[in-house]
Amino acid sequence: MFGLVPFAGRRNLSQRDSANPFALFDAMHDSFFRDDFPAANWGASSFKVDVKDSGDHYELSADLPGMTKDDIALHYENGYLTIAASRTESKDEKDDAGNYIRRERHTGEVSRSFYIDGIDDANIHAEFKDGVLQVNLPKTAEAPTRKQIEIH
Repeated sequence: MFGLVPFAGRRNLSQRDSANPFALFDAMHDSFFRDDFPAANWGASSFKVDVKDSGDHYELSADLPGMTKDDIALHYENGYLTIAASRTESKDEKDDAGNYIRRERHTGEVSRSFYIDGIDDANIHAEFKDGVLQVNLPKTAEAPTRKQIEIH
């Protein structure tokens, strides 16, 4: 039954010719050099974030390499902190006469949201430097209370 499904045209790193010991290396080599825009793959996966509880505030650090401050939007609403980043990249190559030999464009967006309740949203501070977004989220003065509920 499985032999009826056509997989012959789909080659990837896990499908290799067992008779050729260099097939895996060839597949990796081909996939690496087939990508004309390696820097544009940043949007293919999510960005890395660390959140640290520092007592009276939370410290969030997000790695956004290659971005500028203008590429990033930061929102806090209903207990959710959302970090969104978008970037457009283009590459033009022309010959001596000004005719295009190759012209490529890439647009990508990434976004992450975190539920962080009990934040003094008027005093959130964010700074972006060297591809790292640092966000300081001060906690509210009121500590959540725990109430015992009597069962009847």
